[in-house]
Amino acid sequence: MNRHFRDRRKIDPTRGATLGDGSPNDADRVEIGPTALAFAEWAAAGLALPDLAGMRRFRWARLTDHVAARGLGGLLMYDPLNIRYATDTTNMQLWNAHNPFRAALLCPDGYLVVWDYPTAPFLCAHNALVREVRKGADHFYFDRGDKVADAARAFAGEVRDLVAEHGGGVMRLAADKPPVHTGWALEAVGFDLVEGEEVTEKARAVKGADEIAAMRCAVHACEAAVAAMEAACAPGLTENDVWAVLHAENIRRGGEWIETRLLASGPRTNPWFQECGPRVVQPGEIVSFDTDLIGCYGICVDISRSWWVGPGRPRADMVEAMQVGVEHIRRNTELLAPGITIPEIVARAHRLPGKYRARRYSCMMHGVGLCDEWPLVAYPETEVGGAFDYALEPGMVLCVEALIGEEGGDFCIKLEDQVLITEDGHEVLSRYPYDAALMGTA
Repeated sequence: MNRHFRDRRKIDPTRGATLGDGSPNDADRVEIGPTALAFAEWAAAGLALPDLAGMRRFRWARLTDHVAARGLGGLLMYDPLNIRYATDTTNMQLWNAHNPFRAALLCPDGYLVVWDYPTAPFLCAHNALVREVRKGADHFYFDRGDKVADAARAFAGEVRDLVAEHGGGVMRLAADKPPVHTGWALEAVGFDLVEGEEVTEKARAVKGADEIAAMRCAVHACEAAVAAMEAACAPGLTENDVWAVLHAENIRRGGEWIETRLLASGPRTNPWFQECGPRVVQPGEIVSFDTDLIGCYGICVDISRSWWVGPGRPRADMVEAMQVGVEHIRRNTELLAPGITIPEIVARAHRLPGKYRARRYSCMMHGVGLCDEWPLVAYPETEVGGAFDYALEPGMVLCVEALIGEEGGDFCIKLEDQVLITEDGHEVLSRYPYDAALMGTA
């Protein structure tokens, strides 16, 4: 049963052995999490904390239900963010992303096993839902050399035995991103491998009450970091100087990392997707950015803004583009409600004026949770029939995008808001203001 905001515990980081989210009130704890700065800012804002134990149970139960409903013997996860979702544990996430040493197996009876770094089994100790911690999922050449196939065969035997005990012996195994030797070894012991990302993406798409509370906190922390970046943004700084403020402020609040380097200035905003570098921001330019930020509690906050860097006022074509971008986001956000299908959104969405269509963003909307997630809402020009024939549900969170600029132009406006689907409509979670100068109101 959903709990109302008024019934949730308020933050009091000084009380007892645990913090308001249930994590240890211990500066030496193994479990990573928000800092005192973040807790203080959330308290000042009147935000309620998530119950982390409740969030973990919700995710575990939801994922277990998806495994059981598909008649699977188990779900094997190598993607670090799927492991985070299933276990709420982390270990060198970015290194793990390209040196896959961690794995997790969830069986249809809820039995959950993590294979971790050999000397770090303690990193799962805070989550009692993890029933076993093992080692030996590292099947990459740098680590195993010419014996990688042997290690994969031993691992596959362990998975087979676990599925025999906890998966009813069903040899249909979903897997997300297993290393190639792992996949071969699993098939060699008799598993029929099926798509695991479909399972995890659909499970992750609907957030529970505690996940939503965690996201509200993460958004607030991200926007505090963005405010610090805006205060620092000035002519004479490099793009890297400006972007570094967001990194630093994210980490100060207990955030984790940033997935991209999408900040650009002046003519480097068009075309979009030029990553930030040593260019010096000049007076009378636009700075545009996309946070793509993995923040507090491992929650992604994916918002975008464009700022005018004075002195003076922006050109009329810049103001027009900004106003079109805001209208695009607002009108598309108005469509969001439970029950509407993604094809219906595509058909009914605001259409950009013709001169801006060539530079439109790569999608109109996308899901968000621990990172950018399923589903994707395409523009009509790139929609693939049958790829996303699903209706929105309460608890889903979407990022609504706008990229406004002309082909051959010297700027692009980038905007993006994070929106929760509620029981009767939607709620915009991101509240960072649009730049008044570019809106033509300052």
